Amino acid sequence: MEGECGTSQGGDDGGRRRKKSIRRRQPNERTSTTAPEAPLVVPMEEEPAPAMGDEDEPIGPKKSKLRSRLGWAVIRAIYDALPEFQIRRLEGMGFGPFLRLEELTPDVALIQVLKERWDPECHAFLFPWEHMVPTLEDVVRITSLRVDGQAVTGTTYRSYQEPVERLLDLEVRGERSSLVGRMALQASLGVANARHRTGEGQAEYLAQLTEDARAVLAEEEGEATDRDLWQFLILVIGKLILGTRGDTVGCRCLPLLEDLSCVGNYAWGAALLAHLFDSLGTSSRETGVAGFFPLLQVWVYYRLPSLGREVARQCGAVPLLQRWQFFRDE
Repeated sequence: MEGECGTSQGGDDGGRRRKKSIRRRQPNERTSTTAPEAPLVVPMEEEPAPAMGDEDEPIGPKKSKLRSRLGWAVIRAIYDALPEFQIRRLEGMGFGPFLRLEELTPDVALIQVLKERWDPECHAFLFPWEHMVPTLEDVVRITSLRVDGQAVTGTTYRSYQEPVERLLDLEVRGERSSLVGRMALQASLGVANARHRTGEGQAEYLAQLTEDARAVLAEEEGEATDRDLWQFLILVIGKLILGTRGDTVGCRCLPLLEDLSCVGNYAWGAALLAHLFDSLGTSSRETGVAGFFPLLQVWVYYRLPSLGREVARQCGAVPLLQRWQFFRDE
C-alpha cells in the first residue's frame, strides 16, 4: 500500500508538480478560465429527468438530486384493479409478493451517501471497515424475486416499433428507440390522470386510481387481457426492476414477455441487481440512482442496524421490504 503512494513516481516528478502548483503568474500573463474537459457518461436511451417528478413522489429539499421515479402507488393501484385470474397469472410468474408491497419512499440522504461510497473498481461499497455489497441472497430476502433460472438477455433489435405496436398497441419515441412514454402507457391502463387532489389522503388517492384502472381493464380472458398483462408487466419492469432516470419506459425485454407462460422462468431478481450495479457505476457527477433503489435502503436497514435509519412496521415480515417504514429524513 505504501508503494502505491509511490516513491518510484514521486521524486523529481512529484517535485515538478509541487513547483507548478505554486508558480507565480508573470506580468501580462492571462488567466485561463476554461476548465479541463471531463468525460461525459450518458446512459443509452435515457432521457434527462424533467423538472417535476412522478405524481406520487414525495417532495423534499433534495428532490433535484434524487428522484424516486418509481410510481409505486400507480403500479399498486393497477395491480389491485386486475381481475382475479390475472393476479393468479402474476403469482405464477413470481411477482405476487413483490407487487403487494406497500408504498416505498426514498431515504435521500442514505442513498446519496451510498452512491458516494461506491467503488467502481471493486464493484462494491467501500466502508471504513471493509467492502460490502448486496448479494443475490439479499435480493431474494428483500424482494422475493427469483435469482435463478434463465438469464434476462436476448437479441437487441434495431427497432422495437413492431413488437410494441403488436403487443402493447403503443408507439416508441423514435425510429431506433425502445422507449415508450410513461403517460401513454399509464393511459392504456386507465390511470393517465394519476394526480393527488387538494386535501386528498393517500388511501382516497389509491382508491380512485384503482377504480379508474378497473373501468378500463378487460375482465374476461382473451386477447385484451393478454395486452393488459403485457402493458402492466412492461410498466413494472421498466419503472421498477430495470428503471431508468428518464420519464420513459424501456421495452427491450418485451420479446421475453411475448410468451406469457415463460415469463416466470427468468431470473428477474438477478437482472434487478445487475442493473442497479450498472447504475452505480456511472459518472460520479450523477447523484441519482436508476434502478430499484429500495433494495439498497433495506439492505442497509438489515445489514447495518446500528445506523438507526429504519422504523419498525412488521418485524417478522417476508420479504424484508415489508418490515420497515422508510425514513423520511432529507
